[in-house]
Formats: sequence, C-alpha cells, structure tokens
Amino acid sequence: MKIAILGATGWIGSTIMNEALNRQHQVIAISRDTGKIEQDGVQSHTLDLLAQGGMNEAVTGADVVIAAVGGRAQGNHEMVSHTAKRLLAELPQAGIKRLIWVGGAGSLEVAPGVKLVTVPEFPAEYKDEALAQGQALDIFRQSDSPLDWLFVSPAAEIFPGERSGKYRLGGDQLLTDSEGKSKVSVQDYAVALLDQAEKAEHHKTRIAVAY
Repeated sequence: MKIAILGATGWIGSTIMNEALNRQHQVIAISRDTGKIEQDGVQSHTLDLLAQGGMNEAVTGADVVIAAVGGRAQGNHEMVSHTAKRLLAELPQAGIKRLIWVGGAGSLEVAPGVKLVTVPEFPAEYKDEALAQGQALDIFRQSDSPLDWLFVSPAAEIFPGERSGKYRLGGDQLLTDSEGKSKVSVQDYAVALLDQAEKAEHHKTRIAVAY
C-alpha cells in the first residue's frame, strides 16, 4: 500500500510513518520541512498547507492519505479546520478516496452530551487545540464530499511509550481502563491507525483508541 502522510515530521506523524515503514508500506512523507526526514526509502514532498496549490502533486499515487495536522507549532489553530476543508475538497480531485485524520480527545464524551474539553480538569494549555479538532470533526460530519474519511481520536493521555500492539476501539465516548484512566502510547495509537488503513473497517465516522 502507498500511504501519504501529511505532517510526517511531527511527533505523531513520524511515529505513524515508522509504523508504516515497518509494515513494508510505501510512504510519501509530506511536510513543510522535509529536511527533517531521515528514514530510508521514503518519498518526500514539501507542502505548506496554508499556501495555495501543491496538493495534487504531493499525494499522487497514494492509496490513502493520513493527516497528522496541528496548529500548536505555528500558533495557528485555525489551520486545523482550514486543512479539513481543504482535504475534503482537494483529495477527491486528486483521485484520493480515503483519508484518515489524526484527531483529538477533547470532543469525546465523558457523559451523555458532555465533552471532555468542557470539564474543569481539562488542561488549559491544550484547550485551543482540542476545540480546533472538535471543529474539524464537525466539518467532516457536515460535509457532502465523496471522500471516505475516518477521524481517529486518541485517549485523553497519549504519551511516548512502547509498542505492545494492544488497544481497544470505541466510538464517541471516552474510553477508560479499570482504574478510570484514559491513555494510550503514541506507538500503539499508530498501530491502531495503520490497522484501520489496512482493513478499512470504518467509513465517514469517528473512532476512539485507548487501552
């Protein structure tokens, strides 16, 4: 499978890229700064998501696009919803049928109608990022684009850890373990995401990943 990864030089994006390479997939690594890409056998492509054009060339030949996009590095959280709209419009024009979006946990429900981002304990430093991802999810859900998208929310706590290959999948509710904690390593989140890329079990919906 040929997989194009937007944001391939970021923390989550690079982890997903390594998982894809370990599975012997072909990878197109797309980033504003491809000089950071050190992995062998990777086709790299420079693309600024805030600039006009370039999408068609970047994703040419891909079977699926994975987007790991965040606005924290540039201090511009509006780019998240902007990118969601852009991908919904431009990927079908480029012949791409599937998109897997690295989403956030803030829009997951901790109780019926109560989103995680609204609880008092939610860290203030991540709130803008969480709200931006929630807006992106709304954009996907309201779109009539033919693009077959999948929004993958991690657990409330995603951390650098180990690859166990184990995880659980859920829907719109926050997944917690027997101790009431919601967590997953970034490595196992990447495992879950690549499993979905390969199996294509879910379509035009949001799923959650946690232990």
